[in-house]
Amino acid sequence: MPELTLHNIEEISRDVGRQEITFANLRDELTDHICCDVEYEMQKGLSFAEAYTVVRRKLGSRRLREIQEETLYAVDTKYRNMKKTMKISAISGTVMLGFAALFKIMHWSGAGILLVLGGFTLAFVFMPSALTVLWKETHNRRWLFLYISAFISGMLFIIGVVSKVQHWPLSGLILSFAALSGIVLLIPSALITKLAGPIDKRKLPVYLLGAAGLACYILAMLFKIQHWPLASLLLALGTIIMFIVVFPWYTIITWKDDKNVSAAFIFAVTGSLALVIPGLLLNLSLQRNYEAGYYIHQQEQQTMFGYKFRENLSVINDCTDSVVSPVLADINTRTNMLLKVINDAETELIAIAEGKPGTPAVITRQITETDIGPVIQFNTLINPFNSVPAREYLLNEGSEMRTGLEAAMKDYSGYLSGLIPGRGFSQYKELLDPSVYFPEINPETDRVSLMIGLHMLGLIKNSVLTVESYALSEITGHVQPQN
Repeated sequence: MPELTLHNIEEISRDVGRQEITFANLRDELTDHICCDVEYEMQKGLSFAEAYTVVRRKLGSRRLREIQEETLYAVDTKYRNMKKTMKISAISGTVMLGFAALFKIMHWSGAGILLVLGGFTLAFVFMPSALTVLWKETHNRRWLFLYISAFISGMLFIIGVVSKVQHWPLSGLILSFAALSGIVLLIPSALITKLAGPIDKRKLPVYLLGAAGLACYILAMLFKIQHWPLASLLLALGTIIMFIVVFPWYTIITWKDDKNVSAAFIFAVTGSLALVIPGLLLNLSLQRNYEAGYYIHQQEQQTMFGYKFRENLSVINDCTDSVVSPVLADINTRTNMLLKVINDAETELIAIAEGKPGTPAVITRQITETDIGPVIQFNTLINPFNSVPAREYLLNEGSEMRTGLEAAMKDYSGYLSGLIPGRGFSQYKELLDPSVYFPEINPETDRVSLMIGLHMLGLIKNSVLTVESYALSEITGHVQPQN
């Protein structure tokens, strides 16, 4: 009967140890069992290498660890309880999040409660129990930092998403910490752990590029959620690195080495696609929905402006009194002068947002001239959530734009006050006060997007037309009696 040499036994023992078998007695028993199986195969005329290959193929990549898990489950009560807790919390938390999404889409009550319960179950029950189970099964200090970093990143991400959906404070900060922990802790620890073991040197640049692409993708998601600049650039860069460079490169290397497609390779492919592609599609969908919500309000505001503009113009054109008509025309001229100041401010804000720093863009398709004046085509804006123009030029009390706008509104208000004496105009005079529309902000921390700035200016334009309508009615004697 063929017998194994001491070198053969040591090789088998080393391979069993690489499977992270933590029970010493179990490790010895498994080594002895594999040695017996190898000797049995060698009786058929196979060499040690051939026999050992046959035995390993029968065992599979995870069978030894499965035996250890079964042994732990049978003899360790604490491990058994943690394993049950991990499974129950994973299933219940995922189910609650699924129903929370359904309730949220259907606008049913209870969505917030399900979301919070599901998220907190995964973050505070599943994640700690999974960490405990993994450590119990491996006792590998080389993997410990990877497990802890994954736990920190996962917990912060779940809490951040729940906080963001629930509109709780500090949600942006939590998501920022989640992204940073993933980039600074999780990705480097996974890369170090992978490179610490035996590795094909051809795959080293693939792993490094993959880590860089994943970091760009995580940063892009964070920037998109926080509406920071460069989000689209990072998203494109991360996607190109992972799917145009890393994925084909890794596939070519694996294809050459493996006769059969391994389960790990299939999992890596499907897992990447399942995570990244839906994320990209969801990101684009959310971006369109987010912007479209702003566009609808802005367009409705413009529709209201057009209606009021034509109504006031009709009052002026229908007046046949030779004494009153010049006064109405003068009011309309003054109104158009103020509207021009506001329109110029809108154009300047858009040009600054669409252009490069220090070089405003040339406005062509973003604004269309119509019978009611310039109309902004919001769906053509390239950078509608740029926070620089509104903060630096519109809300900055010392800026030329803000000073000119306040002066024009003050002149218009003073002109109408002298033209329409009495208390009736006082309630409309407040509509020409810039402080009503422009909140106080901290220029270092507060972010006010271009869309919000344009919304403020749109409100002012509609208020100006409302004041003009009152003035026209007062001059023509058609003011409705007040109750």
